[in-house]
Amino acid sequence: MGKTILLVSREEMLHQAHNILQEKKYTIHGMRVISTENAVMEARKAIADGASIIIARGLQASLIKQYTDIPVVEIVLTAQEMALLVMRARQIVAKSRPVIAVVGFRNMFCDMSYFDELYGIDLRMYFAEQGAQLPGIVRRAVEDGVDLVIGGDTAVSIATEAGVPSLFLSTTEDSMRQAMAMAENLDYAMKVEKKTAAQMETLLDYSFSGVIRLDSQGLITAVNPVMEDIIGKKQEQLKGLFVGELAPLLGEEVLRQVLKEGKDSSLFLEWNHTPVFAVIAPVLYEERVEGAIITCHKTAPRAGTKEKRQEQRRKQEERGLPPLVRFEDILQGSPAMQECVRLASLYALSRYPVVLRGEPGTEKRMLAESIHNSSPRKEGPFLDIPCRGLSGEEQRDLIFGSRGAALQAQGGTLLLRNAEELTLANQYRLCQLIRFQVCHGADIARMRKIDVRIMITIECPLPELEAEGKISSDLYFLLSGLELFIPPLRERKEDLKRKLDMTLQSCCERYGRFHVLTAGARAVMMEYPWRGNLFQVENFCERLILTAGKRSIDENTVKRLLGELYPEPSVPDRAPGLNLPGEGTLEEEPEELRRIRAALKKYNGNREKTAEALGISKTTLWRKMKLWGIA
Repeated sequence: MGKTILLVSREEMLHQAHNILQEKKYTIHGMRVISTENAVMEARKAIADGASIIIARGLQASLIKQYTDIPVVEIVLTAQEMALLVMRARQIVAKSRPVIAVVGFRNMFCDMSYFDELYGIDLRMYFAEQGAQLPGIVRRAVEDGVDLVIGGDTAVSIATEAGVPSLFLSTTEDSMRQAMAMAENLDYAMKVEKKTAAQMETLLDYSFSGVIRLDSQGLITAVNPVMEDIIGKKQEQLKGLFVGELAPLLGEEVLRQVLKEGKDSSLFLEWNHTPVFAVIAPVLYEERVEGAIITCHKTAPRAGTKEKRQEQRRKQEERGLPPLVRFEDILQGSPAMQECVRLASLYALSRYPVVLRGEPGTEKRMLAESIHNSSPRKEGPFLDIPCRGLSGEEQRDLIFGSRGAALQAQGGTLLLRNAEELTLANQYRLCQLIRFQVCHGADIARMRKIDVRIMITIECPLPELEAEGKISSDLYFLLSGLELFIPPLRERKEDLKRKLDMTLQSCCERYGRFHVLTAGARAVMMEYPWRGNLFQVENFCERLILTAGKRSIDENTVKRLLGELYPEPSVPDRAPGLNLPGEGTLEEEPEELRRIRAALKKYNGNREKTAEALGISKTTLWRKMKLWGIA
């Protein structure tokens, strides 16, 4: 149990305390009368002697709270005590409706909202925020012409000097008893909190998982020894840091969901080259988020020693291979991309194939590299093979042959780009590789066992590809699981803005230029659809900076260059009788074309929403777009 000390300004309050203690309901470990000038010094003496709670009143309580860190229970006058003082004041003033001033600190008093009506007085409250303000507050009450002042020692002294009647804020045993009861409750709450903290400390210290405690702002308040080992830093170095700086993959959206909406989340992270699966749970108190707990579980250990990994990196550098991309290298300021990266980080834990779908120029390759680089296969090779533009024989030899990519990617990851371009025979070989981890080229009798993870990129949804006969049903069902859709830049305004800023700045630095965009030019670039996404942005900015004739680039310059580089596609000529089922006649086709383009523009190129708005299937929409030359 803690020590409670009572500090009061008058002997009569000390006598009241002695009377209450005879009831043996409360425990006070020390009490004495002090002057206001010595209040802070006396409090510090009590703290040095082991005090954990101080009971005080008025200015003394305010000063102790201001200049020490100890909990202070303030003696608050009850309604009955204030009523007695008001009745005595009426007797002293002897007016039909006297003006009475109550001077002090707001938390010294009970609610006196209806005292005017109840006691036939004009009650005026003069509250000070700090002790230094109190003398000025008393003088203002005197200047206002009040008939009597009720207050503490300072108020009574100043009122007496000014010749204004006054009453000291004397208390009965009621307010003292309430303060002692509150101190008992506070002491109990502090003991419970200490016990809970001790239990939490033991739980953290002996947990086999890494644990981080966050406050409501996402700042680290504690980490356990396992987490110190994972991060590679001590708790003293981590306390007070924003967790998003240590783990960028958490992302603003994940932290917002946990700390603002009270939703739990989970994702795959890497800390100090250690892959972990993290579960983030909010700490809720009375439906309010008070912080969060992050629990980190180590995933499969990476193969090889530290020296072996360093040797592999050295060999990779000697071969001139660029370093693999990590998740934090990907633009993910938008909620849509944050969700995409979150799913990708989870897919890194699996050995099953990953399908990456997106428009040309989106981060399909970057995400594939990031998944590989965050997976247990990260020390193995990563190979990227195009399927488009190759004959069936070339595909077979390049991917499945005796010196093919599948064999070269042993223990690592093989990315097949535009996998829908594989012939049916090679799709069968891919099914065998995914399902049974066997590979064969031209000679089916020469099968080889291969451990490789497959990733593929496609531009249309898998169901459309199957419906069009582009991929076999076997391959469709083998792939339909871990699919990622990479949203285009036009649907990620935060990422588009960041990409434009980064690319323009990079171009200016590379060529020693200094150009700025007008607000109109920036608006045009932000609204442009960028069907080529990252590739198109990078090439356009390169041309824009190289050919800019003046420092300030306006919207006309941007529009002119966009029109020059990317003219609107013309409507293809079609012979009569080539209408698709359900289409109108040749004379109606321009109207249909306008409707498709308008719907695509309205839904930012989203084919699913466009097809739904037009009342057709996604497959039919894809066929019409292909027929009309709409990319």
